[in-house]
Amino acid sequence: MAAMCSTKGFLSFLILWLMHRKKTCICGEELAKELEKRRGVKPSPGTIYPALGELKRKKLIVGKREGRKVSYCLTKKGEREFAKAFTRFRKMFGDIFGS
Repeated sequence: MAAMCSTKGFLSFLILWLMHRKKTCICGEELAKELEKRRGVKPSPGTIYPALGELKRKKLIVGKREGRKVSYCLTKKGEREFAKAFTRFRKMFGDIFGS
């Protein structure tokens, strides 16, 4: 039986939230592990990296290469967009969680 709802539509929001929360750059593998904690299933690179690419294209994050590893950080624009999205999210779903 297929799940009634998925977090696929919230992936970009979750990525921005994790970066905002960490206050530091984060690599794709670390993002996958953090997302696994919340979803119970580790997302594949084919799920995470397209989302990261879209966030980079929108200039919400920037990638910093460290050898073979790339760490991603929120830009100032990304922080502003996250704050707006977070406010909308709370308005839509806050009463569900009692906040």
